[in-house]
Amino acid sequence: MLDGHVLLGWLCSCALLGLLACAPRPSAAYFGLTGNEPLTILPLTSEMEEAAIKAHYKVCDRLKLEKKQRRMCRRDPGVAETLMEAISMSALECQYQFRFERWNCTLEGRYRASLLKRGFKETAFLYAISSAGLTHAMAKACSAGRMERCTCDEAPDLENREAWQWGGCGDNLKYSNKFVKEFLGRKPNKDLRARVDFHNNLVGMKVIKAGVETTCKCHGVSGSCTVRTCWRQLSPFHEIGKQLKQKYETSLKVGSTTNEATGEGDISPPKKSIPGHSDQIPRTTDLVYIDDSPSFCMMSRYSPGTSGRKCYKDKNCDSICCGRGHNTQSRVVTRPCQCQVRWCCYVECKQCTQREEVYTCKD
Repeated sequence: MLDGHVLLGWLCSCALLGLLACAPRPSAAYFGLTGNEPLTILPLTSEMEEAAIKAHYKVCDRLKLEKKQRRMCRRDPGVAETLMEAISMSALECQYQFRFERWNCTLEGRYRASLLKRGFKETAFLYAISSAGLTHAMAKACSAGRMERCTCDEAPDLENREAWQWGGCGDNLKYSNKFVKEFLGRKPNKDLRARVDFHNNLVGMKVIKAGVETTCKCHGVSGSCTVRTCWRQLSPFHEIGKQLKQKYETSLKVGSTTNEATGEGDISPPKKSIPGHSDQIPRTTDLVYIDDSPSFCMMSRYSPGTSGRKCYKDKNCDSICCGRGHNTQSRVVTRPCQCQVRWCCYVECKQCTQREEVYTCKD
């Protein structure tokens, strides 16, 4: 079984320590192209293929993966790029969803390591958003043709070949789910923390699956719908992040029990009633946690605290500043304003100067 912290390890360390630059895309200038070349397909030489494979392996090795995960990364050149995309997408969405909160998805250095050792509700969100990001990115990579082992969605009720001809290619969630489940490893039996992490990983994948929509396009004379092709598409990842943030707000604290029939450990309902929750039994779509979160008000091993954090008066200063109050600073800023599109083809703007107030939390 793979270590439950591996997925979060590569997500946090790569996204926030600058390793996103480890697989840069070469520009056209690098190859000496001018734009006047004939449209011919040049065969790769054995030396070029060998160099590409080595570069791909190098990216996989830098992602701090388990042995099995590294093997999965290496077997398809498109996997490494997809992993990098998932890292960036998940980290940015986490920071966006928590931008107004005391914990604003700060995961640098020791904060990340300490946070992942505990089963906070913030950790639950991290596991869910990372598995959702990988599932989303992999399904999109298949439909975009960046993977060798998968292509468009192969749902039997949709005419995918016709849809492809008309530019409609379904996101391959079936392959993506299979890949991510294999990538994350099997369900643990005994350790409560490992079971909770595995549960939250599945929640992220289920939110992706629930957001699949069928898109159709009509083809016919004068736009009539005599012929219609349909394909499946995933919801925008920002919508996925929004739904997971809502699940974070209603996440449930759980304990552990032993299933008498199988002898395996089960996730049990919380021991104490929580106001506002009518159904206290954790469902497969609920985020769950085992440790109460710190306040994140002051600097600790889990966060840098909120001292000096920018806040918004009458919106979140009271909450973020933890009752310590906030400082007000007035400054003059100059921004483009009264912009107009001129023929042809540029935008003309004036420069407007205004005074604004900035609010920051007191120490």
